Amino acid sequence: MRQDTRMKPESPGSQTVAAAAPAPVAAADAISLRGVGHSYGELQTLAGIELEAPAHEVLGLVGPSGCGKSTLLELICGLQDPGAGTISVGGATSAEARLARCAFMPQRDLLLPWYSAIDNAALALRNQGLGRREARGAAAGLFERFGLAGFEAARPDELSGGMRQRVAFLRTLIAGKPALALDEPFAALDAITRAEMQEWLAAALRTDPRTVVLVTHDVEEALYLCDRVAVLSARPGRIVAELTAPHPRAADRDAAVTEADFVSAREGAMRALREGSR
Repeated sequence: MRQDTRMKPESPGSQTVAAAAPAPVAAADAISLRGVGHSYGELQTLAGIELEAPAHEVLGLVGPSGCGKSTLLELICGLQDPGAGTISVGGATSAEARLARCAFMPQRDLLLPWYSAIDNAALALRNQGLGRREARGAAAGLFERFGLAGFEAARPDELSGGMRQRVAFLRTLIAGKPALALDEPFAALDAITRAEMQEWLAAALRTDPRTVVLVTHDVEEALYLCDRVAVLSARPGRIVAELTAPHPRAADRDAAVTEADFVSAREGAMRALREGSR
């Protein structure tokens, strides 16, 4: 297995591509949920969800297993329609229009084993109709910034877990959508790699901000990566608390998570989780 590499800061001469350029900050990039509920048959999974994610905010969702966090992401992305209430992404409310504005990254990286790293990263552009040469060229301009330079031709089984997740995130980002839905993107990684990837993702979102909804079971991860964290109750999921993450947070993860304000926020989130699970 090839070894992981750290993300390198973007140099002044780095190539940029229009597909991955940050979208301008605008209210049209906001995500809004009003009275959202959902059921699978007689099983009610979500009830009365009220949430706002302004443009370029990173919103975290935490809650006990089975409370509807992943379902909520699918509803936001237009993969399903809510049973009650309304959802808008960039002002669009239909499932098709929401899907057109969102890029979804599931828990597993889902890299195609017969594709090289660069072809996996460029897949979103190929799906948008770009030719192979153009799509590869667009993705190649980001491999150095994502700590992947030199691994363009590698197959997924030649990459470490952290590198695979970087390729998957590059594929999500390069789609050029104003909203990103990330469903526990680091859940399958070991603790050390997961901490490194959290630090890497925080830097990536500072460089290329988007409106992000992140689902995670890890309260510390949510508070480090997100601007706000919504805590859901046990099923049917309801919002039982909204916490503002400490700001400014140190770029270094170890320094950030040991600050007094961060520790206090983490304790508050854990209390809300315990109360919401009863």
